[in-house]
Amino acid sequence: MIKLYYAETINPRKACAAAKFLKAPVEFVLVDLGKGEQHTDRFRKLNPNAAVPVLVEKNKALWEANAIMCRLSQIMEADLWPADERQIDVLKWLSWDAVHFTRFGGTLYFENIVRPAIGLGAPNAEIVAEATTAFRRSARLLDDHLRHTRWVAGKSPTVADFALGAALPFAAPAQIPVTDFHNVHRWYADLCGLDGWSEPFPTLDRNKIN
Repeated sequence: MIKLYYAETINPRKACAAAKFLKAPVEFVLVDLGKGEQHTDRFRKLNPNAAVPVLVEKNKALWEANAIMCRLSQIMEADLWPADERQIDVLKWLSWDAVHFTRFGGTLYFENIVRPAIGLGAPNAEIVAEATTAFRRSARLLDDHLRHTRWVAGKSPTVADFALGAALPFAAPAQIPVTDFHNVHRWYADLCGLDGWSEPFPTLDRNKIN
C-alpha cells in the first residue's frame, strides 16, 4: 500500500490532485497540523522537515510535492512527468515557479489567509504590496507564454501545470490577482476541468497516522 500524507494546504494539494488525476492507488492520510502531528517523532522519521506531503512506498518515504507528483506519474506510467524532450522544459517551469509565481502567490496566501487564522494578526501591508507587485510581474510572463500554448509545456498537462496552479484555488481569499491575466485565467479554467484538480482531497473518514 502506498500512503500519501497530506493536509489541506497549498503543497499537499497539488500532490493529492496529481494522485486523483492519475487514479494512483494511494491511501490518503490526513496530518492534523493544528494539533502538531507533523512534529511528532513518528512523523519526523518520514520527513525530518516536519512538513507535508510525504509519499510512503514500501517503507521508503519521499517528501517534496513536486518530486511526489513525478513519482506518482512514474508509478502509473503516465506522462504527467514526461520522459521525452519535454522533461527539461517541465523542469525549467518547476524551478521558475518555486522562485517566482507560486513563491509570491504563496506569500499572499500566508499573509491574507494563514496569518489571521493562526492568530498572528492582520496581514503585513508592506509584504502584501511587495508580493502583489512581484506576482503581477511573474503572471505577466506566464500570460505571455500561454498566449501560444494551451498547457505550460506542450499539448497535454504536466506536473508543471499542477505546480503553477498550486496557490490559485485560494486566489479570492488570498487576494491573488490572477483574473487580471486573460491567458492565465483561461489556462487555470482548463486545469480546473481536469479530474481531481477541483476536489483533490479525499472525503472519506480521517485515517490515522501509523
